[in-house]
Amino acid sequence: MPQTVSTTNKNAQSKPKRAVNPGVLRTYIALMKPKIIFLLLITTWGAMLVAAGGRVGFWTFVWTTLGGILAAGGANALNHYLDRDIDELMYRTKRRPIPAGWVKSSHAIAFGVILNILAFLLLTTQINLLAAVLAMLGTLYYVFIYTIWLKRRTHHNVTIGGVAGAIPVLVGWAAVTGGLGLTAWLLFLIVFLWTPPHTWALTLVVKRDYARVDVPMLPVSVGENEARRQIWIYSWIFYASTLLPTLLRSMGWFYLAVALITGAIFIRGAYRVYREGQKKDAFSLYKYSLLHLALLFGAMVVDTILVARFPFMGW
Repeated sequence: MPQTVSTTNKNAQSKPKRAVNPGVLRTYIALMKPKIIFLLLITTWGAMLVAAGGRVGFWTFVWTTLGGILAAGGANALNHYLDRDIDELMYRTKRRPIPAGWVKSSHAIAFGVILNILAFLLLTTQINLLAAVLAMLGTLYYVFIYTIWLKRRTHHNVTIGGVAGAIPVLVGWAAVTGGLGLTAWLLFLIVFLWTPPHTWALTLVVKRDYARVDVPMLPVSVGENEARRQIWIYSWIFYASTLLPTLLRSMGWFYLAVALITGAIFIRGAYRVYREGQKKDAFSLYKYSLLHLALLFGAMVVDTILVARFPFMGW
């Protein structure tokens, strides 16, 4: 009898606690992945301010921000639907709205589509057609190219799929200028090349999750040693790309100084990941990469303002 009670208690303790439903509003906000949206907005705002010489019209800023939130949020909601089967099995995603049972799959699809329709209409009517088309291109690329085509088929999913995360830069630039110049594409390149080492650093930490669902992220597909080597290589490529705006005379000396210093810290973190291979080092690089990107775009804005006021700080 005591043995039976002990077994029962053990089974009861082993049952995972069901997450508490946060409510309708928070559930739909979670579908939009607000943390990712905020990162995308940082690059969008940076591109807008650089394109406008440091001063963006109030309503241009507001409508572009809202359009970006709607487009990115809609794309993320569709990603929730498409990845619902693997999200249910991965430890870090099993409490997302769909696998947790807080929202129906059909509702997530409708929500994602509606948000993108609203984003297109808003950007078209309040900003310009180019910004609207670019925002929709970002959604389509993220949903069809990355999520559906690449993510479960090849470890190149991040290197090719990084285009989606870099498109908001172009949206911000187009919102202000109505076109795309050399500087816009340089900013696009920086975000694009930042994505692989940033993402691979995180996947080293959560490798078991991806292995459990057979998603061929780089550490799963080629092994941790090769993944760490690729992080080291791509970090140098990314570092070099951050210097191009000054070398091609799109940015001045202030930006170059910030890029050199923050990039050196990034390279040091990547070297630790490459040489030591500890998860704590990979996670530190992942966290720093978020700050690094924000610092780069902040430096671009400051540099643009400084060069406008003190031309000698540019070329």
